[in-house]
Amino acid sequence: MSEKKDQFDQDLIRQLAALLDETNLTEIELERDDFRVRVARQITVEAPVSVARAAPAAPAAPASAPAPADPAGHPGAVPSPMVGTAYRAAEPGARNFVEVGDTVNAGDTLVIVEAMKTMNQIPSPRSGRVTAILVEDGQPVEYGEPLVVLE
Repeated sequence: MSEKKDQFDQDLIRQLAALLDETNLTEIELERDDFRVRVARQITVEAPVSVARAAPAAPAAPASAPAPADPAGHPGAVPSPMVGTAYRAAEPGARNFVEVGDTVNAGDTLVIVEAMKTMNQIPSPRSGRVTAILVEDGQPVEYGEPLVVLE
């Protein structure tokens, strides 16, 4: 009986791991009676890279500059790796992870995206300065939607 249960557990874990890949989630947890399994993986979010010709220098924008006209096309845009709800702080009333003008290091948390009751920290793909925050706290986001712009 124990061998059958072990095989069932291994098959279930493989199925959950495949589901992680299919849905682009970072973790799944399943609980039934006295059985509980959690499958998680680390992901690295990389901003899309685009090559553009050098344009003449523009005058410096004020600190409260509006978001770029097409933030998704901005080379410093950090996209959401999943569909979910974006949160700018770890909990209601807490300090936001980042504000416009902050300097961040690679790996620093920019926002959290909740997907299927799982809080997924979205790390900065590189060091830089936050020039725009494109989501409000509690806003639904789509896969690939730009969350933050770094320069």
